[in-house]
Amino acid sequence: PFALLVPRKLWLTLNMQIHSYNPRRVAVYGGAPNSLHHLRTVLIKDRTGRTSAPAASPFLADQGCNVRLRGIKIKSFWEWEVNLNADMFQPERLVRYPLLEGMDADMLYRRAVLIQRFVQLLDSVLWYLIPISEEGIGTFSMLRGMKPFLLLSKHSPALITQCLQRSETSPPFSLPKLYINRQLAREHRARPALDPGGKNTVFTQVYKSLQKYSEKTKEPLDYRWPQSYSQWWACDFTTEGIIDHGGGFRDSLSDISEELCPSSGDVPVPLPFFVRTSNQGNSSSDTRDMYVPNPSCKDFAKYEWIGQLMGAALRSKEILVLSLPGLVWKQLAGEEVIWSKDFAAVDAELVKLLEVLEGVDREAFDFMFGRELTYTTVLSDQRVVELIPNGSSTVVRFEDRKDFIRLVQKARLEESKEQVAALRAGLLRVVPQPVLDLLTWQQLERKVCGNPELTVDDVKKFITFEDLQSDDPRIRIFFEALSNFTSEDLSRFLKFITGRSRLPVQITVHPDKSGTQQLDVMPKASTCSCTLFLPNYSSARACEELLRYAVYNCMSIDTDEPVAQDVSVDSPEL
Repeated sequence: PFALLVPRKLWLTLNMQIHSYNPRRVAVYGGAPNSLHHLRTVLIKDRTGRTSAPAASPFLADQGCNVRLRGIKIKSFWEWEVNLNADMFQPERLVRYPLLEGMDADMLYRRAVLIQRFVQLLDSVLWYLIPISEEGIGTFSMLRGMKPFLLLSKHSPALITQCLQRSETSPPFSLPKLYINRQLAREHRARPALDPGGKNTVFTQVYKSLQKYSEKTKEPLDYRWPQSYSQWWACDFTTEGIIDHGGGFRDSLSDISEELCPSSGDVPVPLPFFVRTSNQGNSSSDTRDMYVPNPSCKDFAKYEWIGQLMGAALRSKEILVLSLPGLVWKQLAGEEVIWSKDFAAVDAELVKLLEVLEGVDREAFDFMFGRELTYTTVLSDQRVVELIPNGSSTVVRFEDRKDFIRLVQKARLEESKEQVAALRAGLLRVVPQPVLDLLTWQQLERKVCGNPELTVDDVKKFITFEDLQSDDPRIRIFFEALSNFTSEDLSRFLKFITGRSRLPVQITVHPDKSGTQQLDVMPKASTCSCTLFLPNYSSARACEELLRYAVYNCMSIDTDEPVAQDVSVDSPEL
């Protein structure tokens, strides 16, 4: 079934019950049946104690009756290398993959072997096909269709790392210091309609402060710094006591993320760059927390800066949590978007409606739409736009419904085309084109935003304990309390300790020595050192309640004692 078969080993099957000769000389031929070529002749040493056939006599004399040979098995080169077997594709092993239900197990096995062999061959030449320098990016364009195979490639991560390292620049000589008033930002979040431009948001305060820094130093920030350069600016939060050793910076990134794409669907969006998708108002949708670029917002300079921050997050260990659907990530990664597959994450009801519209007969069409359906559609920013000149006064006829469907799909797929282009332009200022070509949209999203779903087991992997014995009851109570946390709870827990809301981030837990005799008190955390100071708790329930209260209600950083004392100066504390 395969065009290429490279023999690795050949076995002869013998029947030792037959009192006859063992083969001594085996000639191997290969090629098409009508044009065989001699490949090799092998002399076999007899280890059975039986008499071997004379070297000069054919070992298949009389159709094999004079020798013990009863079968031949060939092990091909590709089969020898891959870790696959047919048993892996039996129905009982595929219960986690419902889309494969009913498919022939042997066909699945052969496809998997063929794909893995192809990836091995691709790996052997990949270093020669992908340009590391940005000047040669055009030579990789033909390989972009191979992205699904690159997921299996052993060399893809190393190539990405090398592309990023070769495009690094020197970080700024001095760390920009920004003065941010988060009290004003919180007031704006409560009533954003009073200032549609959002001048008091953390986003705008950081953006304008960095602009002033670049004008003053004549050094525009390019964010192409080595991964070890973990802090891009330092924050002085006015009205909050803080010395920023990383925690304040990470808090500012989290604040920016929350202002661009709020995690709660019950609050106003404080900035105009993204709008909620139609699915956020649809209780039956499983993609209710998504945002898309606002088709009405033309502030492309700020979109480019957002793209730069996304690129900076990709190059570093930081994250910028933006809840964007695959439709947007695909365009950023340069992948093709498909209406039925990708737009359902934006407006599932519209996708279903157009499917119904395409399949109805004339009677059903007249009953459902009559003369009320015109050549208009509603964009994500709630603007009604005409699909053709005078579209609002032109009724869609039954025979023209497919043209109408095509126009709606085009308008909705391209509604944020300019904004996405600006985001991508900013992203490409920080991340070389070959890196985006090597990444799938899912990988791009995860590198920028981190892993969106959290489990206790995930978080446990990043927790270490200091000054606590492994059998200390505080550890058991702490983990028992965390076991009741949802993914959202765990996200808040991470932000309380680290300033980040997603993994990966290393957390250190110390016993709280500030009041060793006290039970059931509020926990403290130092975001600059990603440390939790764990008090004594009488029970897991008490620990859970107080920890959950802290992670949801600690909104500021405060130090009430002099910095010279032995306290955490970057500590969200109640």
